[in-house]
Amino acid sequence: MLRIVLLALSLSFLTSCAGYQFGGNKPEHLRGTESISIPLAKSRVIFPRVEALATNSMVDALVSDGTYQLTRSGAADATLLITLEAIDYQQVRSSTVDVLRSEELQLRVTVSYKLTDNNRPGIVIDAGRERGDSRLFVDDNLQTARMNALPDALQRATQSIIARLADGI
Repeated sequence: MLRIVLLALSLSFLTSCAGYQFGGNKPEHLRGTESISIPLAKSRVIFPRVEALATNSMVDALVSDGTYQLTRSGAADATLLITLEAIDYQQVRSSTVDVLRSEELQLRVTVSYKLTDNNRPGIVIDAGRERGDSRLFVDDNLQTARMNALPDALQRATQSIIARLADGI
């Protein structure tokens, strides 16, 4: 009798993970996409080296996620085109003496993306727009402070794009 109870109990434990599948939970419209190429980003803003920063940030997010392989454009299933739409600054904290003098700023980048199918030219698989924020303190060299905050904001935006492509979030 004890053997039957233990056998039934062990069988019930085996069926508890019957619905598990290995691999990611890609959105349904991206099931056939395994590899992605990322050309140099485009920019609608004037900021030094921002195209390279956006591209590197997107590559880092894609590689660290691991859902898709990064390949050259000729061997990829899809191409991810990214455009830096805007870089905006908003005052978070001002000086106690002068409210027009900023002490802390919020940097917000807006990045649009378009995932195109390489097997069917002209077909857009997915598209959208994401934002990334970062904060910076205003010091004597504002340009350096802005340049140091930009990669963090780009990283947040590109991670959101890859999360949307990998998990449908």
